[in-house]
Amino acid sequence: MRTHARVVVIGGGVVGVSTLYHLAKKGWSDVVLVERRELTSGSTWHAAGLLPLFNMSYSVGQIHKYSVALYKTLEAETGQHVGFRQVSNIRLARTADRWDEYMYYAGVAATIGVKVNILTPLRVREIWPLCNIEGILGAIQHPDDGYIQPADLTQALAIGARAAGAEINRFTTVTAIEKAVGGEWLVRTDKGDIACEHVVSASGNFARRTGAMVGLDVPVIPVEHQYIVTEPHPAIVERHKLGLPEMGVLRESDSSWYMREENAGLILGPYEQGAPCCYLDGPSEGSEYELFQEDLDRLAPHIETAIARVPAFGEVGIKKVYNGAIAYTPDGSPIVGPAWGVKNFWLNEGHSFGVTAAGGAGWQLAEWIVEGEPSIDMMGVDPRRFGPYASLGYLRAKNEETYANVFTPHYPDEERAAARPLKRAPCQERMQALGAVFGSVYGWERPNWFAPRDYGVEVATLAKPDVLLNHNHPKPDAAGRVKEIWSFRRSNYFDFVGAECRNVHENVGLQDMSPFAKCVISGPGAREWLEGILANRIPKTRGRIALCHLLSKNGGVRAEFTVYEHAPARFYLVSAGALERHDHDCLSKLLPADGSVTFETLTTRLGVLVLAGPNSRALLQKLTDADMSNAAFPWLSGKLINIGHARAHALRVNFVGELGYELHHEIEMQNTIFDLLWEAGKEFGLKPFGIRAMMSLALEKSYRLIGRELSIEYSAFESGLDRFVHPNKGAFIGRDALVRWRERGFANRFVTLEVHGIEQAAAEAGMTPSDARGSEPVLHAGEMVGRCTNGGYGWRTGKSLALAMVRPDLGEIGTELDVQILGRTHKATIVPESPFDAGNERLRA
Repeated sequence: MRTHARVVVIGGGVVGVSTLYHLAKKGWSDVVLVERRELTSGSTWHAAGLLPLFNMSYSVGQIHKYSVALYKTLEAETGQHVGFRQVSNIRLARTADRWDEYMYYAGVAATIGVKVNILTPLRVREIWPLCNIEGILGAIQHPDDGYIQPADLTQALAIGARAAGAEINRFTTVTAIEKAVGGEWLVRTDKGDIACEHVVSASGNFARRTGAMVGLDVPVIPVEHQYIVTEPHPAIVERHKLGLPEMGVLRESDSSWYMREENAGLILGPYEQGAPCCYLDGPSEGSEYELFQEDLDRLAPHIETAIARVPAFGEVGIKKVYNGAIAYTPDGSPIVGPAWGVKNFWLNEGHSFGVTAAGGAGWQLAEWIVEGEPSIDMMGVDPRRFGPYASLGYLRAKNEETYANVFTPHYPDEERAAARPLKRAPCQERMQALGAVFGSVYGWERPNWFAPRDYGVEVATLAKPDVLLNHNHPKPDAAGRVKEIWSFRRSNYFDFVGAECRNVHENVGLQDMSPFAKCVISGPGAREWLEGILANRIPKTRGRIALCHLLSKNGGVRAEFTVYEHAPARFYLVSAGALERHDHDCLSKLLPADGSVTFETLTTRLGVLVLAGPNSRALLQKLTDADMSNAAFPWLSGKLINIGHARAHALRVNFVGELGYELHHEIEMQNTIFDLLWEAGKEFGLKPFGIRAMMSLALEKSYRLIGRELSIEYSAFESGLDRFVHPNKGAFIGRDALVRWRERGFANRFVTLEVHGIEQAAAEAGMTPSDARGSEPVLHAGEMVGRCTNGGYGWRTGKSLALAMVRPDLGEIGTELDVQILGRTHKATIVPESPFDAGNERLRA
C-alpha cells in the first residue's frame, strides 16, 4: 500500500470507485482508494440498479445524464460486462397535477439535453402489454433510461481506475484522519498510514462516522428501502422465448412505486410512509452485505395498486424481499463538493440514487479537485447548502419525510412540515398574528405571504383524485382547513400576493429578512483583501454600500454580497440566507494566513426588518432623530440611527425596487423595533409582505439570483453584471479568466421577456393560468436557443415576465421568441431590463 498519495478516497462503493476512476482519468494517477471490506459491500450490492434520468434539479439532472452516457461505454473500455439494459423508463400520470409536473420536467429535460417522449395510454400498452391503462391520462418516457448491474458497474470502474494508475486497497479500515504539521492529511488505517493532499469521503452508510474524524457533522442518515423480487411469470417467459423486447421500467408515480423485469419475473420497489432511518450511529464494525428484516405490511397499499396496474404481479410468488439502507439527505439530493471549515476535504455522500449519480458525481468532484472548479453549476448538491441546524434529530425527521415523498408531485411552492419550526426570529409570533403563511429556508421560518384573518380552504371541498399521493396542501388544521394549495399554476394565494405588492408600491410594507447571512470582515488588511477577491470596487467613503460579487476561478459568479463599511476597517457583508454556510466558508478559506484580516459571523446576533414603499421615509422619520432626507441619506448608503429608544443600522437598499431601508439590529431589540414601526405605520398604510411578493417585485426589476442568472456556468458579463465587475480596477479572483472568456466570445446573454397570451391560453383550455418559473425552454423558429432562469407575474406592470439566458445574436430588445410553459408554447418578446422604473427613480427618490 502506498504511503503517499495526491488523493485518498474512503469508500469502495460505486460512488467512491467512480471518484477514483475520474481522478485517474484526469491524469492524477497517484490516487488511492481504501475500503474496509469488499467493494460494493455497503449499499451498492443490494441496489436495484435503476438509472432514472428524471430529476427536477438542474445539478442532479446533469449528473444523471452524464452517468447514463458513461455507463454505455465502460464495457468497451474495460472489457467488464456491466449489464446495462437500455429498456427505457415510463412514468404514468393519473392526475392533472402529475401531468403538470411531467410537462414542467419535460422543459427542464429539454434545457439539459435529456430526451423525453410523450406517450398516450394506448402507446403505453403497446410498450408494456401487461399494464392495465385504465385511469391513465398519459405518460412520459425516457428512451435512454434503463438499469444496470451495480456490482459489475463498480468492477468496471475499478478496472478503469487501476489501468490509469490508481490503487485500490480492500479490507483496509480507516481508523483516524489527522492534519499533519505541514498541512497535509494523514489517513491512518489498520494497514498503515497514507499522507495525502486531499481526502474524499464516499463512505455511504459510514458518512457521519467518517466526517466526525475531522469534526464534521455530515447531514446524511440512511433510510430503509424495500423491494420485492417475484418468481418468473409465464407471460414474461413467453415474451423472452419469442424474442420480444424487455418491457422496461414502469413507474406509477401516483402510487409511489417502480417496477421492472428481473429474470422473467418482476421487481416492485415502493417508497412508503413509515420507512425508518437506520444506522443512526453508523453500521457495526463487522457490517458487510447487510439487510434488515422485511416489513411487507408497510408496503400493502403499494402492492395493491401494483396488482391493479399490472395484474401479473399478483399472479406469481415472491422469491425475495430486499430491505437495505439507502443514504439520504434532508432534501433528497446528494452532497457533492468541498466540506465546510476544512480545506481539501471533499464529500461525495448522501446518494439516494447512488448508481445513477455515481458517474456524474465522480466526474464533477474530480473536476473540482483537479481544476479548482466544477464544469457545471453544482449549487443544488453543494454540501454547504445545509447548516449546523441539520443535527441528528432534524436529519431523522427530514430524511424519513423525504423518502416518503420521493414520488409526490414536486410542486415549486411546496413547504414540507417535518422538523419545523426550528429557527425563529423574535417577530415570528407577531407575523403569524398578522396572517403569515411561513416557508422555511436554511432552517429559518420566514413569511411567504399573508392570508386574511380567518381565511382558509376547506379540504373537504377539494376535488381529490383517488390515488395514494393526492395531497397538494399542508396538513389541515383542526377545522379541516388549509391556508394554501400547492400548484404548478397560479394558486389560491395569487391575488393576496398581488395585494401585498400593490401596498408596497402605493404605501409601505414591512418584511422580516432576519435569515440573511451576515458577517463582519475586519482588520488592517480588510479593505485590500476585499479588493483582491471581489469584482466590484469597495467604496472609499465610509457608509457607502456596494453590491459585490465573488467570481469563480473561471470568471463565473460564485457568491454575491452587499458590502458596507460601518466603522474604520470593519466591513459588514450580507448575502442570501440559504447560502450562509456556502458563502461564509468561501470567505473563510480565502483569509490571509498573516492574521491581518478576521472573519466573524453575525447571522443569529442580528435581525433584519425591511421597510419598502413611498411612505417608508416618512414613517422612519417619525421615529428617528436622524435626518432621513434624500440629501442627508442617499440611495446606496447606510448609517446607525435610533428608532425610538432602540437602534439599527439603516441600509438604503432593498430587493423590490422601491424607496426603502433594511434595518439591521441587535436581535434582542427586534420586537421593540417591530412594535414601534407597526404603531407609527398605521397612518402610512403599513402592512406586512412576504417572500412571494418580494420575488414578484424583484422580477419586475430584472434582479438576478445566485443559482439562477448568476452561476459558474455563465460569465459575470453574460449575466449582465457589467456595472458591478471592473477588470481595470486591479487583480481579483477570476479576473483574468473573465477577460479571456470575453475575448473568446460568449454563448449566452441575459434578457428580460414579456410572455404573451397566458390568460387567454388558459381560458381557451379551461385551465388556471401558469407563468414561467425557471428552466422553461426558449425557442426561436422551433429551435431551442436558451432557457428561462426565473419567471412569474409582475403586479406593478400587469405582465407575465421571465428572465432568461439566450443565444447572444437573439438578445436584442424587440426580438420575438417562444417560451414553453407546461407543454404549451407562448409568444414572448425581449423587453428592456427592469420593466418597472428602469431609471431607478423610485429607489433614488
